[in-house]
Amino acid sequence: MDSKLTVRLDSAVIEKAKEYARIHNISVSRMIESYLNSVTQQKSKDIEITPLVESLIGVIIVDTDHEFKKDYSDYLSEKYK
Repeated sequence: MDSKLTVRLDSAVIEKAKEYARIHNISVSRMIESYLNSVTQQKSKDIEITPLVESLIGVIIVDTDHEFKKDYSDYLSEKYK
């Protein structure tokens, strides 16, 4: 059920929002609704892993005692000599 809500905003913000909505072929109301849905949505602690990503787990064996930060630091030092 759609309900009406009055919001006071800076006129420049309103103009930018209208322009964005026109370019993207949506209403300002739908933009605000979408934004409010996204910020009020419960964040899931369990991230769903897709079958493709799951099939890639373990494909690359990484040496656990390798110093990746040192390698990256060395790379940057060489790059910006």
